Amino acid sequence: QVQLVESGGGLVQAGGSLRLSCVVSGRTFRYDTMGWFRQAPGKEQEFVGFIRWSSGATYYADAVKGRFTISRDIAKNTVYLQMSSLNPEDTAVYACAASLRVGVPSAPYHYDSWGQGTQVTVSS
Repeated sequence: QVQLVESGGGLVQAGGSLRLSCVVSGRTFRYDTMGWFRQAPGKEQEFVGFIRWSSGATYYADAVKGRFTISRDIAKNTVYLQMSSLNPEDTAVYACAASLRVGVPSAPYHYDSWGQGTQVTVSS
């Protein structure tokens, strides 16, 4: 098992930027894929993207491609979600998650451990 703790959420104006962090502890070597999801009020959880610890390869949902960037700092056991050109539709609780799966894990059930989430609110 791994433990995940997100931080960096807050209130930002439309067009602004925000960077979220996810610190990972525990048996981190087992989980090569780190994903980000978000859930807006009254909506289902939505895949944002993921990164591989081993290669740094990333994959993004179409809704955020070109605006969001996922990176990792191996020395700090931390994964980042840099968000730019934010709009009110990006308002949600953002959570990071760890997966054992290969391929393209883009559904919540593909992930084994979750953080508690951090709120991001984008005002118009």
